[in-house]
Amino acid sequence: MSEKIEALVDGGKANAGPPLGPALGPLGINIGEVIKQINEKTKVFEGMKVPVTVIVEGKNFKIKVGTPPVSALIKKEAKVEKLSSNPKEEKVADLKIEQIIKIAKSKRDSMNTSDMKTCVKQIVGSCISCGILVEGKNPKEVIKEIERGEYQDEIIHEKTELTAEELRELEDEKKRLAEERKRHIEEMRKKAEAIMKEMEGKERKEIITKMEEAEISKDIINELLPKESTGEIKEVKVEEVKKKE
Repeated sequence: MSEKIEALVDGGKANAGPPLGPALGPLGINIGEVIKQINEKTKVFEGMKVPVTVIVEGKNFKIKVGTPPVSALIKKEAKVEKLSSNPKEEKVADLKIEQIIKIAKSKRDSMNTSDMKTCVKQIVGSCISCGILVEGKNPKEVIKEIERGEYQDEIIHEKTELTAEELRELEDEKKRLAEERKRHIEEMRKKAEAIMKEMEGKERKEIITKMEEAEISKDIINELLPKESTGEIKEVKVEEVKKKE
């Protein structure tokens, strides 16, 4: 009879503490060896949470490693703190086709196809909702290019390495996009503030609807029109009573 232990570990940094150690201890296997193998298999996902399954049969064990979500892999490859909350208007980074292939290779086993070209197209498609450019272009355009046979050599040979110059170019592009995003956010904030002034005295719901029609991001809406909290209102009232006393 086999035992199955499932856990979420830090890529390349699993240890014998909870959750793995206490679960594996009673099974009588070499915990140190299990941890060593898990870390070897998950080191490519350093800095991310990785799902692992340890299947124990007597004194033998097998390790199955899942992969983080595509969005987490894109975020890591792009080296950004967070992906865009408004991908249609705000782009946060640019990826080369080699980086897309790298992500596709790590996710291929969990995809519905083993065809690398199809896997690459799916990863490029995921970049759309993340606010990530591919080869400096809209991902939708890159998908069409792949369908026309562009990047064929890179995909067939599964190229994943970038030159030092290409890495520098990506960093420069990321800085440019950050500045562009900063300007866009300021423009949207001013637009939102103008709407608030214009609709002063109106209900919050009406103002939000107007902002959404103007394509103001949810982040800015929540910043300028935070949700009302009953607890906070009570605290304010208590303070007012104390002042009167």
